[in-house]
Amino acid sequence: MSVMSSRWLIVACLLIGECGWTTLMYGQSPDPTRPEIVVSQRAIDLHRSSPVIDGHNDLPWALREAGGSFDRYDIRLHQPKFHTDLTRLATGGVGAQFWSVYVPVDTSSRGNALAVTLEQIGLVKEMSRRYSDSLELATSSADIARIREQGKIACLIGVEGGHSIEGSINVLRQLYREGARYMTLTHSMSLDWADSCGDKAICGGLSDFGCEIVAEMNRLGMIVDISHVSDDCMRQTLNVTKAPVVFSHSSARGIADHPRNVPDDVLRMTKANGGVVMINFYPDYVHPRDAQRSRMRSEAQSQLKAQYPNDGEQVAAELRKWEASNPRCGECTVHDVLDHIDHVVKVAGIDHVGLGSDFDGVPSLPKQLDDVSKYPVITQGMIDRGYSDDQIRKILGENVLRVFRDVEQAATVSGG
Repeated sequence: MSVMSSRWLIVACLLIGECGWTTLMYGQSPDPTRPEIVVSQRAIDLHRSSPVIDGHNDLPWALREAGGSFDRYDIRLHQPKFHTDLTRLATGGVGAQFWSVYVPVDTSSRGNALAVTLEQIGLVKEMSRRYSDSLELATSSADIARIREQGKIACLIGVEGGHSIEGSINVLRQLYREGARYMTLTHSMSLDWADSCGDKAICGGLSDFGCEIVAEMNRLGMIVDISHVSDDCMRQTLNVTKAPVVFSHSSARGIADHPRNVPDDVLRMTKANGGVVMINFYPDYVHPRDAQRSRMRSEAQSQLKAQYPNDGEQVAAELRKWEASNPRCGECTVHDVLDHIDHVVKVAGIDHVGLGSDFDGVPSLPKQLDDVSKYPVITQGMIDRGYSDDQIRKILGENVLRVFRDVEQAATVSGG
């Protein structure tokens, strides 16, 4: 039996348990019109034949925040503090994972954004070395295929926020040499060269220097990620890039009205560009009512900052009170994530959607998607909604592989 076959026998057993090759049920759904999804053997087989690439997992920062290391949190073992460990990745059938090397935007003011980013890159590399029987670092689309053939998970590095390059194209090149294969242009703070959807605009979208950054990423073969950026920045980036882009962890604004999501006109531009929107699982971006609550929370936070301009602790305390009085609706399920997939397919087409969970970077998740073991539920959900096997494989990872190859080809053409 091959390594891959052995791995999937374990996966199937974990999914099906002691009830044989029948079905698996996760929890209970209160809505009879959107019942709990039951994973079938057909879904497991289809999932097994698919690349299953996730665009965004924040385990490296979650581990750092926990004050830990792989000595303290051995991910060979079940780690209930996190959404991610090796057993659950195997159960979820993950073939390749972009690990976010996120660092907070306030590292910019402290002058150590690059240093902390390099530390996070080092953590991903350490993880790949320590668990080399299960994980391997990938820096190309060919690496993903080769590593997956060996029955291992390809580990890719994504820089979450252009503040990490500290305004330097040379630093961008350095991060590429360190293995980073995408960079999100902004995080929650606008830069002088790119605007964030979570902050006031500074440059009206993308400045001339921002255009230079995009051009250099094209030349290097680094995927341009436009999650977190403002609408104007989305549109301007799509107008200037010479290679396909990704939204590594964003959803559809046509379903949930939130600035982190992608409006329909940008979905159509993404289709023309050849890019992919990788659907985020966070209820604030997925469920319409939670998205409305999230917008209200942002407004409350802004008002509190104005009321207590020099007292961050008071702002945080008052915001916790607001959150306690205004909880999430608690109704978000995997069906809401599937609605976003359907919408992107409707507006942009089957070739332009993927998965970007945001596991270990969000405080809550939809029902039936509570950790990295649950990707087969999405596969079953797409089967239930009438997607063909070929279409499902595209959504699970083939679309992103195609973008990666196209970005590499554009770099070759441009002499990257």
